[in-house]
Amino acid sequence: MHTPKAEPADHRFLDEAGDTTFYGSGRQLILGQNGVSLAFIIGMLKVSEPLPALRAAVLAEQAAITADAYVNCIPSVAKKIQRGGFFFHAKDDPLEVRAAFFKFIATRQVSFEAVVARKLPDLFRLKHHDRESEFYADLLSHLIKNKLQQPGRLVLNIAHRANSTSNANLQLALEKAEGRSLRTHSPDTHQRRVVFNVQNHQQEPLLNIADYFCWAVQRVFERGETRHYDFLGERISLVVDLYDQPAYPGSRNYYRGTNRLTAANKLSPPTV
Repeated sequence: MHTPKAEPADHRFLDEAGDTTFYGSGRQLILGQNGVSLAFIIGMLKVSEPLPALRAAVLAEQAAITADAYVNCIPSVAKKIQRGGFFFHAKDDPLEVRAAFFKFIATRQVSFEAVVARKLPDLFRLKHHDRESEFYADLLSHLIKNKLQQPGRLVLNIAHRANSTSNANLQLALEKAEGRSLRTHSPDTHQRRVVFNVQNHQQEPLLNIADYFCWAVQRVFERGETRHYDFLGERISLVVDLYDQPAYPGSRNYYRGTNRLTAANKLSPPTV
């Protein structure tokens, strides 16, 4: 009996940084206030080494933090241990933990790209109809639109985010991505089957790495801090500042190669 070959699968790991919040009570803009970000970022990790081995290595790093008496007593670490097990999350992790995991990432065969959306109120109203889930779907579509042309199966292991990662919203993102792809590619090239696999950071250790990359990019845009972005270097292959219209000529809003992010990419709160 002939057994068909298994469909090749290309796994990517997606996480985000920042938030999709624009308004507070009374529909007042609160961008840059009370911990509300000025941009929202979705990033995608590509792994060029065996996935099981890298997962095991991340789990070993998690176990090392759990067993380390110097850091396992820090409240943010102890809370995770007590609630089911430590996992890396850059926003919550203390400096010592961040340093260890950034150094770990720098030894691995991975690459990362991200799309950054400045939170522009007029654009949010006109393009996304004041809907945070639609904002998320539109941004995700830009990240995956150029990944649809190869044969095989594309598995997007994506960090859970309430309504934004509902099946309906992810399908909306895929439809938008396909529409954008067809502007520059023939329909015949759309052979790839896309599968969304929504997970959390405890279920999928490789999302821990995607999270750290997202955080490194976010620090540039929110604080003008390039230290972590620079440390990861060429492993961050592309960052698209999607709504930086003045930089559109010459695709200067595409940060790759020698065109790197700097402290000048720091965003400022809106003046209205």
